[in-house]
Amino acid sequence: MASDPDRLRDLGSRLDQLQARQAPKRPPPSQTGIAGRFATELVAALLVGGGLGWGIDWLCGRIGFHTAPVFMIVCVMLGAAAGILNVVRAAREINAQIDAGRTDKE
Repeated sequence: MASDPDRLRDLGSRLDQLQARQAPKRPPPSQTGIAGRFATELVAALLVGGGLGWGIDWLCGRIGFHTAPVFMIVCVMLGAAAGILNVVRAAREINAQIDAGRTDKE
């Protein structure tokens, strides 16, 4: 029974090596792809924030509170902040992918 964990570790290391060899090598993203992703992240966050703000203002108007643009402005600002944060995260992820691609070739 003492050799079973050793055999499992050996099998696990061999499987890891096999997966590393068979992993597809993807080229780094193009500049157009990067710009598209950044734009999508920012626009999506702005649209979601604006839509939520508009919806809250609409609901408040229906129940008698006239908050016309207040929630929309606040939610668009929060959406812009979230979009910028998403762009920063995406940039870090893309930089890590590019760095990983460089270390594989060297």
